[in-house]
Amino acid sequence: MTRNRWLAAAALIGLAVFGLWAKPFALLPERQDPSVVSIELDPVYRQQYLLAQAWRFPVAVAYRRAGFTHQDNASFCGPASASNLLRSAGIEASQDALAALSSAQSILGSLPMGLTLDEEADMLRKAAPWPVTVVRDSTLADFRAHLSGANDPARRYIVNFDRGALFGRGHGHFSPVLGYLSGPDLVFVGDVNRDYGAYLVRTERLWRATDTVDSTSGKSRGLIVVDIRPEPDGTAPGSRTPSPP
Repeated sequence: MTRNRWLAAAALIGLAVFGLWAKPFALLPERQDPSVVSIELDPVYRQQYLLAQAWRFPVAVAYRRAGFTHQDNASFCGPASASNLLRSAGIEASQDALAALSSAQSILGSLPMGLTLDEEADMLRKAAPWPVTVVRDSTLADFRAHLSGANDPARRYIVNFDRGALFGRGHGHFSPVLGYLSGPDLVFVGDVNRDYGAYLVRTERLWRATDTVDSTSGKSRGLIVVDIRPEPDGTAPGSRTPSPP
C-alpha cells in the first residue's frame, strides 16, 4: 500500500473512532419490537384537520413563533426539548449551552447515556427562573388531568417516553408537548427528532409509554412541568442565556 493510501486509511479510521465517541447512539442498532402496533398506523396520527386545529392552540403558536428546532445529534433529545421550551417562553438557550449545564456525562459534545427525567429537570432549573416539577408514576386520570393544562400559555410540558412503546422501535426519548385536544383526547407532541416531526397520539397510549422504567435511573419516565412566571417588573419572560458552570 502506498503512503497516500495509508494516510487515507488512517483518516477513515480516525473519522470512524470520532463518530463512535461523538454520536454513540447513532451507531447502536435500533431496538425493534414487532409486537407493538405503531401509532403511525392510527388515523389520528397525522390527521390534517386535527393538526391544523392543534397548531392554533396558544402554546403551539408560541413554539412555532420561536422557530421549532430539532436535535443537533442523536443524543440531544433532552437539550433540544429544553431549548425549544425555553425559547417558546422568551429565553434564548442553545442545545450546547444546555448540555453543558447538565450533570450527565458528556464526551466530545455528546451525551452517551442521554438524560434521565431528573437530569432534564435539573438542567431546566439551572437555565430558567421558574418552578420545574417532575411528575412520574401517575395514574391515567392524573396524567390526563395534567395534560389538560397543556394549552395554558403560563405552562409548558416535556414528556419522557419509551419510543418503542409508541412506534415499536427506538429507546427512551424527550419531546415537548405542544397542546391537548380534549374532545378526541389527543396529545399534540412536537418531536425533536426530525424524522418524526409533530404528531398526535392518544393520551392513554402516551401514558403507557411514560409508565416504563428508564434503565439508567431505575425510575419511571413521566412528565416535566414548567410554570412560566412573569418577570418581577410584570413584563413577559425576557431573554436570558444560560452559561456553562
